[in-house]
Amino acid sequence: MELRKAVAVALIGAASLAQASDDDKVGAEFELGVLMTSGNTEETNFNSRFAITQESRRWRNSAELSARHTEAEDETTAEQYRAEGETNYKFDERQYWFLRGSWEDDRFSGYAFESSITGGYGNRLWESGKRSFWSVSTGLGYRYNRLDEPDDEGNEKEDSVIARFATQLDYALSDRALFRQKLSTEVGLEENNTISESETALQANVVGNLSMKTAFRVKHVSDPPEGKERTDTETAITLLYTF
Repeated sequence: MELRKAVAVALIGAASLAQASDDDKVGAEFELGVLMTSGNTEETNFNSRFAITQESRRWRNSAELSARHTEAEDETTAEQYRAEGETNYKFDERQYWFLRGSWEDDRFSGYAFESSITGGYGNRLWESGKRSFWSVSTGLGYRYNRLDEPDDEGNEKEDSVIARFATQLDYALSDRALFRQKLSTEVGLEENNTISESETALQANVVGNLSMKTAFRVKHVSDPPEGKERTDTETAITLLYTF
């Protein structure tokens, strides 16, 4: 069974958990802007993102959908869709168990789609106020990627047990500005392909619920499909609306 079905189930589960009570904290944000890329695609294009979070005394849930699309001279030169969801069960004030699923379809990556599902342990090592924290997590899971074209050995897919390591730092520079750094690595324990991602972002409130956000993202694949770059970078300047 394609792992994206399992990911969809995980996302639906996260959505059902987000049926908030009066005591829960629920937030959402919508992002729209211009994206400049290098690597497998070098274009200027539009991107969008929608995210929702819900937190209660025992549970913390999040889901995110994003897309980017570029056309040049009536031809599509970049097209990517991504969905991910995570649920945390907080068994004490700082520590939690997590279950996470992700699915990505990047038309120019050499993959028909990439997907993974992981679970494990996390810890908020530091927390200050309502917006600043540092968390780390580690766990095991399963990766299933479908190639656009069979490789030299005739394989049309990549699947492996994986180990996942991730960290996130949110730091409130002021009441109106937030710095965020996210790092993650998924190491294939069977086929030895390692996928690492980084996002460095700074957002500042403009007026009301509207903010300006700049972000720099890097994705590195240690063993990409034939003819594809190992590293993709993205620089984005977007408007962010929270509600």
